Amino acid sequence: MSKVIVFDHPLIKHKLTFIRDINTGSKEFRELVTEISTLMGYEVTRNMPLKEIEIETPMGKTKSQVIAGKKVGLVPILRAGLGMVDGMLNLLPAARVGHIGLYRDPETFKPVEYYCKLPQDVSERELILLDPMLATGGSAVAAIQFLKDRGAKSIKLVNLIAAPEGIEAVQNAHPDVDIYVASIDERLDDHKYIVPGLGDAGDRLFGTK
Repeated sequence: MSKVIVFDHPLIKHKLTFIRDINTGSKEFRELVTEISTLMGYEVTRNMPLKEIEIETPMGKTKSQVIAGKKVGLVPILRAGLGMVDGMLNLLPAARVGHIGLYRDPETFKPVEYYCKLPQDVSERELILLDPMLATGGSAVAAIQFLKDRGAKSIKLVNLIAAPEGIEAVQNAHPDVDIYVASIDERLDDHKYIVPGLGDAGDRLFGTK
């Protein structure tokens, strides 16, 4: 079974409070999502392998460590996942960015794919799938499967807020994918929104209704 890593850093908790607040406008919301994504990136990349190289400092030669192993790919689920990309790129500027477009059918609540563009070497990259909200888990489960169908072998899922139902759905469908979340909330309501959540992340990021 995959691991669920819940962040308890005070800065993340502090900033999460303000993105939940109904009075936070789109500009500040976007900035906070970027900041939280950067903070989460430290933990998401914690287990990246290192290799030792020799460099020369102003005082002489020494051995030091650099990132080794697989290259990284960031894959936001459109459209809300776009809000997390810049925060991750702050830490991983060399990462390639792919995109998966999904929307939730209002009648069936099932995800429908309308766009998918990924790096050509997706099988050689460690992919970080980004979506602020993990509600029913339908979009995440489908997106992970789309990545696997295109050759992805190493995937991590990163969400700001998750419902227990969504976590369970991802773990059941993809037990090899670890989940990183800033908060696990109480439940889903009758419309499949996370409670207490923060509303519709895409609308709040982009100022739409």
